[in-house]
Amino acid sequence: MKILVLANFGMGLYNFRKELLEELIKQDHEIYISLPNDEYVSKLEELGCKFINTPVSRRGTNPITDLKLLMKYTTIIRSIKPDLVLTYTIKPNVYGGLACRLANVPYISNITGLGTAVENGGLLQKITLFLYKISLKRAKCVFFQNKENKEMFIKKDIIKGNYKLIPGSGVNLNHYTLLEYPSNHNINFLFISRVMKEKGIDEYLDAAGYIKGKYPNTVFHIVGFCEDSYEGILREMQEKGIIKYHGKQNDVREFHKFSHCIIHPTYYPEGMSNVLLESAACGRPIITTDRAGCREIVDESLNGFKVKQQSSQHLIKTIEKFLKLNHKEKKQLGLEGRKKVEKEFDRRIVVDAYIGEINKALR
Repeated sequence: MKILVLANFGMGLYNFRKELLEELIKQDHEIYISLPNDEYVSKLEELGCKFINTPVSRRGTNPITDLKLLMKYTTIIRSIKPDLVLTYTIKPNVYGGLACRLANVPYISNITGLGTAVENGGLLQKITLFLYKISLKRAKCVFFQNKENKEMFIKKDIIKGNYKLIPGSGVNLNHYTLLEYPSNHNINFLFISRVMKEKGIDEYLDAAGYIKGKYPNTVFHIVGFCEDSYEGILREMQEKGIIKYHGKQNDVREFHKFSHCIIHPTYYPEGMSNVLLESAACGRPIITTDRAGCREIVDESLNGFKVKQQSSQHLIKTIEKFLKLNHKEKKQLGLEGRKKVEKEFDRRIVVDAYIGEINKALR
């Protein structure tokens, strides 16, 4: 069978869907991937995927650009004639879903997060939810990554057919193995994310400035692509010795090796935080926001701590709470996190759920 996958960037497709693609190729399906060209496309092609270069403005709201994307998807579907289409993230879900409806092709969508357009309310929220309603109407299955997203779509009468809750993208437990917990000489905190406001970087920097002054044996690391507005701030704080900025990295496991705790104070509307799943899999305690997509991964005081969103003071108090733990207690938090992801967030759970729905859709 021909299966077309619509996504918005190669890194996400490779890092979080690779095992599903491998399984589908193993089952002799012909896999086409439609997304913008990036450094991960060659890796996806090595798996056996056939690439179609498709520009996607991930955060843009220009209706002309979005109309062009709909037309592009329509052209691709007419050309390939897929037996099934899989869509991920907002724009492929919406415009890919519409294109599938027009072509009468079965499709399965994954709500990987609602995005700021829905989170912030107003006219843009109404437009986005309306587009979701018409684009998901004939989906063979809609996968949700957290309960709140699912309940909102039900409450707003956006979905009525087949839908399922899955544990985010899951985590590859063979790739993210349990790492030895580091010694207690210097305590290394780690922030892994795009450096942007909604990911909680302001709160992290506030906490780093306060904690570093009070506890000199702490080190605050930042890994991730930096948006222009934060470049100067990071440079200044690094020169003062408050933080260590490592830029964008391809393999974060090297940083988990020396980290004692992951701090993820995001208030971005995520489906399920892959950063937290990977960190827990490596046996690292978690401090994160008490919101959908994050709270599901933390059992309070068992494998980490939850903080109020956009509250630097609560984050500081929670970091101090963590610092007061002895080495054995910190290590135990990480071990409990590993147990939790093994039980609830193994990527095999997600792959199996997809294979089940794909087989039903292709009958």
